[in-house]
Amino acid sequence: MTDNGTLASLIEQGVRGKRVLVRSDLNVPLDGSTITDDGRIRASVPTIRTLAEAGARVVVTAHLGRPKGAPEDRYSLRPVAARLGELLGQDVAFATDTVGESAQSTVAGLADGQVAVLENVRFNAGETSKDEAERAAFADQLAALADAFVSDGFGVVHRKQASVYDVAQRLPHAMGGLVATELDVMKRLTESPERPYVVVLGGSKVSDKLGVIDNLLDKADKLLIGGGMVFTFLKAQGHEVGKSLLEADQLDTCRAYLARAEESGVEIVLPTDIVVDTAFPAGDRTPEPQVVPATEIPADALGLDIGPESGAAFAAALADARTVFWNGPMGVFEVAAFAEGTRAVAEALTRVDGLSVVGGGDSAAAVRALGFDESAFGHISTGGGASLEYLEGKELPGIKVLEH
Repeated sequence: MTDNGTLASLIEQGVRGKRVLVRSDLNVPLDGSTITDDGRIRASVPTIRTLAEAGARVVVTAHLGRPKGAPEDRYSLRPVAARLGELLGQDVAFATDTVGESAQSTVAGLADGQVAVLENVRFNAGETSKDEAERAAFADQLAALADAFVSDGFGVVHRKQASVYDVAQRLPHAMGGLVATELDVMKRLTESPERPYVVVLGGSKVSDKLGVIDNLLDKADKLLIGGGMVFTFLKAQGHEVGKSLLEADQLDTCRAYLARAEESGVEIVLPTDIVVDTAFPAGDRTPEPQVVPATEIPADALGLDIGPESGAAFAAALADARTVFWNGPMGVFEVAAFAEGTRAVAEALTRVDGLSVVGGGDSAAAVRALGFDESAFGHISTGGGASLEYLEGKELPGIKVLEH
């Protein structure tokens, strides 16, 4: 087997009887041990199935949540392994550790075409360690379990971690089908997007999206801004935002973006109305939504969604788009009273005549939670953070290592 290439080339060289370590992204939301959104598991299935059908002994490694380098029951991948088995239509073995006795015996017990999942890779401190020697030692143990490595977790390729970066330096490796598809879409968004090109950004914080705004202001034709981050823009324009989420240290940055957009002819579209309440939805409290002009948010209220007028305006701004990238919900979509702005944007994306990309994370969760057919969108990314860093123009370590 060669040291890099595509999944097809790896399989062509022969994987029957070989142990193939696949780094997948199985970081799904759990309610206890119940998976509430299996989108990432389903997205991981094609690569795993392709390898199994070619006779490989597939060893899946992945993380869930943010454990602190030690086992925590609530972050166990056991329910994920069970769901993966259901989707694959075969029993999936589960190792109760990452590289220890259980992992070694589980991998040794695999027959050709069988699949095993190792316990949460972040239960080992070496996975995320900043100490290169500690990370390398863990990568050596992971690599000892396999004959080849396939990188298929797009949601982690922006991380320089043992199972993403260091293992690829130790084994013949290939890019999985999911990662290859994600990269192809990201290139279409950045290298020669069909126009008009509209970017929709939401979510809670401007600071999370600074690099994307900075990079895409030179590439997009329109930038639509909603979610919690919009209140820093409204405040930057001189409007009061009540108790809404505000990043006061980003006001000058937002003013600079508004000025730069005006100079370069990029249209920044902000909401004209906001759905507010006097408290964040929590517990048994019944929401009391009220629609107010974006310039007149009451002092005792906080914005929780873009209003219906803004939802219609955003949909109109997307109507003639040929390329759309959307990252971040327009409001607190988990609560019906504050979900309509997100629904309006999602609905508009389903009608785009061209490439529509839902940029992972909460946006992907939202379209599923709101009942949209995933096939109605051009692409639903599995990696919110990785997508954003790519669009910022940053180098992704987990991709760069595959190119050497």
